[in-house]
Parts: sequence; C-alpha cells; structure tokens
Amino acid sequence: MKGDTIAAISTPLGEGAIAIVRLSGEQAISIADKLFKSGSKRLQEVASHTIHYGHIVDPKSEQVVEEVMMSVMRSPKTFTKEDVVEINCHGGIVTVNRVLQLVLQNGARLAEPGEFTKRAFLNGRIDLSQAEAVMDLIRAKTDQAMNVALGQMEGKLSALIKKLRQEILETLAHVEVNIDYPEYDDVEEMTHRMLIEKATFVRTEIKKLLQTAQQGKILREGLSTVIIGRPNVGKSSLLNSLVQENKAIVTDIAGTTRDIIEEYVNVRGVPLRLVDTAGIRETEDIVERIGVERSRKVLKEADMILFVINSAEPLTKEDEQLFEAVKDMDVIVILNKTDLPTKVNMEKVYELAKDHQVVATSLLEEKGVDELEEAIAAMFFAGSIEAGDLTYVSNNRHVALLHQSLEAIEDALEGIENGIPIDIVQIDLTRTWELLGEIIGDSVHESLIDQLFSQFCLGK
Repeated sequence: MKGDTIAAISTPLGEGAIAIVRLSGEQAISIADKLFKSGSKRLQEVASHTIHYGHIVDPKSEQVVEEVMMSVMRSPKTFTKEDVVEINCHGGIVTVNRVLQLVLQNGARLAEPGEFTKRAFLNGRIDLSQAEAVMDLIRAKTDQAMNVALGQMEGKLSALIKKLRQEILETLAHVEVNIDYPEYDDVEEMTHRMLIEKATFVRTEIKKLLQTAQQGKILREGLSTVIIGRPNVGKSSLLNSLVQENKAIVTDIAGTTRDIIEEYVNVRGVPLRLVDTAGIRETEDIVERIGVERSRKVLKEADMILFVINSAEPLTKEDEQLFEAVKDMDVIVILNKTDLPTKVNMEKVYELAKDHQVVATSLLEEKGVDELEEAIAAMFFAGSIEAGDLTYVSNNRHVALLHQSLEAIEDALEGIENGIPIDIVQIDLTRTWELLGEIIGDSVHESLIDQLFSQFCLGK
C-alpha cells in the first residue's frame, strides 16, 4: 500500500552485541526522526547511506530509551527500493522491543514474515528465484550451499531462464509470421526447421538444469543419511564422532537408543542430515519395538546408509538381513571396534557388501574417521558437475516447474515431427514460456507469492 511503512526486528531475539530494528516505506525516515535525538542534523536532512550516533527518546515522556546508531538509506538504492532506516541498538530483548514498540506507536506497522524481501520483489529489485535464494542463503549449512544460494541471488539462474524464454519468444514471433502469411511456402519450411532447432535447444538446456536438481536439493536440504546396525555396534558413537559432540547416549547395554536422533553435520563440504536409528532387531520391549519400526521407516527414505558392523563379533542373521535390506541403496559399510581382536569373517563381509565400500574404524580410539569422511565426500561428488558451475536448481518449486516445462516442450517437438499445424504447436511453446516465467515470477498468482514469503523469517 502506498505510504505504508513496515518495521521489524531483523536480528535473532536474545542477548548479543547489537540488535537491529529495520523500517521500510515512505514514512521510514520521518518516523525515525520523531524518536531520534542527536546534536547534528535531523534525519530528514542527512545524506543517503550515512550512519548517525544519538539516542531514541519517547516523544510523550521525553525519556531516553536507548543509545543507538541510525543508518539512513534513501530510495531507490535500497534492498526494498523504498526509504530504509536501520536502528542499531544494544543487543537485548527488553531494549530492542522497547524501540520497536515506539516505532510502531509512531506510524509504522509490524512487518509480516518475509515482507521486506517481498517488497524487493514487487518493486522490481529482484525476481522471485532471487528472493527464494535469500532464504536458501540464510539456511545454508555448507560453503558450497552458500555459494549456490549466492549465485542464485546474483541472478545466475534468472539469466538462464530469461535467455530460454527469449528464445521461445523469438520462435513464437516467427510462428505468427507463418500464420499471418501462409501462402509463402518458403516461410513455412523455414519456420518448421527453426522450430525444431529452437525447441531442441530449449529442451537440452532444461534437461541440463534438471540434472543438477538432485545435488542442488542435497546442498539445500542435506543428504539424508541413516546410521543402521544391530544394537551396541557403535552407531551412537559414530553419530557423536561425526557431530563432534555427545548427542547420543553411549553404553554397553543393547537397546539404549530407543528412538531416532537427527543432527545436521558438514562432512568435507557435504551437508548430512544424519539420523541415528534404534538398533534394528526383534525385541519384546514395547518402547524399543516402536523405535525399531521408526528406524525401518527412515531407512526407506534415506539417500545414503552408514551400515555399522562389530568387527569383534561374528556376523549374525540380523547383520545378513540388514545387508539384504540395503543391497540396492548407496551404502558405506563400517567395520567398527577394530581395536579389539577381529572375530568377523572378512571374506563374508566383502561378499555381502558386494560393490559397497568398506571402511575400518575404531570410534573409541577415533581411528578411521578421516577415511570414512573421505568415502562420504567421494560418494557425493562422484560424477558431479564441475565445481565452478554453480547454476544448480535446488528449489522444489523450480524443479516441478522445470519438469512441466520439459513436458510442454517435448509435446511441441512431437507435434512438429508429426506434422501437427503450427498454430497448435504454438500452444505448447507458449505453455513452456509461461511455466519458465513462473520460476522468476513473471507469471505467478498472488496467492503463491503470499505463501512463499510467509515461510521467511520475520524481519527479512
């Protein structure tokens, strides 16, 4: 709404050195000016992109509320393309909330989640894919995930999508010529040839993007990695070793882990969503049995399995059943407790493991962990795209739209090859153009925009 000024706390709540209250809108500077007292100029008179020392004073009681640094940024060279003021306070829940309340009492309204970024999108500062990348950057768990998000924020994905849409637009213009002047045979032949060439190019580029989707999803959400094995083989010790913190209780008593434990960890640049499961075995204990059932469920949804075996004990029927359960999955077999005398049949282990990598560890003595981390990284990065190519697709909405776009462009190609009239083929080309436009927000419903930004942090 014109004249509507929003405000929110843009830093995490809690104690810290600094907390920031952000305002954006036509009245941002004038509202801040009502509260700000200093020995220099009024905020409405200062230059853009400057910072000023002073105090926040309650206009009614004239009581000094906080000592602050006030940043003033005038439109259009701001994140939202509106006037923006950032009030840098001391980091504390009480002080920053008092400042926010004064801002709200003097003409601003509390921003909705993601509303600053939403305004940047609506005001043409960024497109929708760049806006979504802001949240990906905040949630990035590794350097590579951060780089992917930064690349999308800078418009790498947007530029490629816009290029494809321009190719389709130029093709549609030629189709219109053919429809308007059907009497020219050479125009029809040229259009037919160009349609195949352009549609094939667009299809190839969409497929390239979709090939990055799995890795992009993992970089964004983490590789779902499940630790499995019989009770008391060292699963919880492995979790603690990778997380480098005692997250799971470790005892010699079988069945100690009764439920799944989930943690995020960065292993050589690979984000793992690490799940320690209850030992999978037959048990009469009702609570442990529930944990075992949950373990079986997460096992089916895993991207990678870390299968722990006790090298100091012979293989059991339960071990062999677990080998069978994960035979078609990405598995690293971990022979743990190598500090004890080996009793496991190594030939049998390698026979059951087949093509799966086997890593020996002694988690008690912290041996073999480096080799395990190398194996995890090698499995993830094997056959990956070159490190310099950061045009990954990591957003589920983008992936779904790309699949629909691919289907539409393939329908267009099939129609061309089967001699379907060009004006019918034009419908599939236009559909492809529209679907690609939804990725960057050129053709998207307002309800979807509201839904997307509602998932953002308050103050972002």
